Amino acid sequence: MSLLDPVKHVLSTILATTHDGLTAVGAPADSALAWVVGIATLVVLVRLALLPFVVHGVRQAHAAARARPHLRQVADRYRGRTDADSIRRQMEERRTISAEHGVGRLGCLPVLVQLPVWLALYHLVADVASGTAVGAMGPELVSSFGAASVLGVSLAGRGYLGVGPAHLAVVAGLALTAALLSYVTQRYVVAPNTVVDGLPEAMVTAQRMMPALSAAGLLVAGGVVPVALLVYWVCSSTWTLGQSFVIARWWPTPGTAAALRGRG
Repeated sequence: MSLLDPVKHVLSTILATTHDGLTAVGAPADSALAWVVGIATLVVLVRLALLPFVVHGVRQAHAAARARPHLRQVADRYRGRTDADSIRRQMEERRTISAEHGVGRLGCLPVLVQLPVWLALYHLVADVASGTAVGAMGPELVSSFGAASVLGVSLAGRGYLGVGPAHLAVVAGLALTAALLSYVTQRYVVAPNTVVDGLPEAMVTAQRMMPALSAAGLLVAGGVVPVALLVYWVCSSTWTLGQSFVIARWWPTPGTAAALRGRG
């Protein structure tokens, strides 16, 4: 039994319940619309549930940005001093500054809490698309999921090369959409809201490359994953873009280009 199984079972219940609700109001059980709306609903509900962790992460980013100039002053003051007493006093001053600005020792905890949910959601869609029953998504619903198609392309289908041009159009269209959403989010929303002052040049270069690498990765993966996962990526990337824009527009990290733009 996987550690993700309990989370996958909860998510499968949401997906199955959404599908059953849509069919109850007249949507065909095997229609792509019912399942695509189900995947979108699942993404929205999961992301809403994770919002408290997002808020905590934003607050920690702001606290770290406010503390950074003071921590840099401490580092400059103790530069080149490697004796035990200097190291101890430097650590004490850093802890004091972090506490004054509200920087938590477990700043990465929100991401660690969210990671199992993201992984479970990914694996749930992948398993169902491959024909594997998961929790409330029993064999009948899994069969219905596999029978659903977008322009004749099954949600369980995969690869750029399929039967006819419609297959390529659907798969490439979804992959390109997910890649474009990811690039725009990273390049024009997240990057301007990220503090790079004082970071090593290698890290700054890596951050600059991240939007293109992320988009390229999605385009490559689009050729091997099920269509249903591409639908999930598009839905998730759309939410991420909107969420990142709201944060950068109304709660930008101090000292970033987004914060300066907001004041202007």
